[in-house]
Amino acid sequence: MAPLLIRQIAYFVPDVRAAALAHSATFGSGPYYVAEHIALTRALHRGTPRELDHSSAYGQWGEVMIEFCQQNNPGPSAFHDLYPEGSGGQGLHHVALFVDDLDEAVAGFAAQGHQVALDAEMTDGFRYVFVDARAAYGHMLELYQPTPALTGFYETVRESAGDFSRGVIIDISF
Repeated sequence: MAPLLIRQIAYFVPDVRAAALAHSATFGSGPYYVAEHIALTRALHRGTPRELDHSSAYGQWGEVMIEFCQQNNPGPSAFHDLYPEGSGGQGLHHVALFVDDLDEAVAGFAAQGHQVALDAEMTDGFRYVFVDARAAYGHMLELYQPTPALTGFYETVRESAGDFSRGVIIDISF
């Protein structure tokens, strides 16, 4: 198996736009593409169907993509597993990895004792999984297969890095 490389570092925050602006001002990252209320057709939190309304901001910081995530609805979630609802907690939530076979990778992590915290599917059929690796690494792992749409989005973010002629925040939808 090829090494699994970190493709993205993601933080849970109360406001993705404010976090993106602050990170950009401090570290020169961005610009940030913001997707509000990302639509999911399925969200299984620890095997239980749940509503998950979240927003994300995506930007480039050197060789890695940065994501800021916020949960817009109350209730249990993989985000609230690390930062309990109402706690005001925020910080590193997950790192994202491209995998060749999502189910095989999930099974491999399960064999190491890391359980699935979220198995979600977007409206375009794109599936991703959060594996709870807190015991080993202190954060979740986000796993997904590198589809052309996904790698194209990563490339768009990377190519626009440092180009603030369009502004620090760019609204998008999924």
